[in-house]
Amino acid sequence: MHRPRHRNQEGARSMDHRTKRFGLTLSLVALAATGILAMAACSAPPSTEEGARMTNDDTTAAPTTYRTISSIEAQGIIEQGGVTVVDVRTPKEYAEKHIPGAINIPVESIASSKPAELANPDEELLIYCRSGVRSKQAAEKLIALGYRNVTDMGGIIDWHGETVAGSQPNGS
Repeated sequence: MHRPRHRNQEGARSMDHRTKRFGLTLSLVALAATGILAMAACSAPPSTEEGARMTNDDTTAAPTTYRTISSIEAQGIIEQGGVTVVDVRTPKEYAEKHIPGAINIPVESIASSKPAELANPDEELLIYCRSGVRSKQAAEKLIALGYRNVTDMGGIIDWHGETVAGSQPNGS
């Protein structure tokens, strides 16, 4: 058996053991606190922004997301009718080529109030842009404004149906 040369060596070993035990205890307390905070965050009520998106004037829950579909699915929906097609590109892009009957509401113009052209938040909206980036932004903005039936087709670059040129929905 090895005996310490000095009393201080024995005390140092004891102190080292206490320090390790304290460190382990501190680590366990930190881990437990992290777990409690994570559970509290998961069960917290929605933030004010999320709550606002989920509530509308008649106190029924509005969807907080939109659908994404292919251009082929979009063509079928347009052929069935009853949908408002919204081109969110610039007026110049719209005038060069757009889907017949589509109205032009540039994504930059969709802000904190509902666009005048889209008075009914329950109407079915089919959104598109050039490649899908702006249509995604527009769909998110429209959902946040309380529109309930928003579908993102993505970009006109994937569209295989008819297109027209001109600054009016009918191509003139």
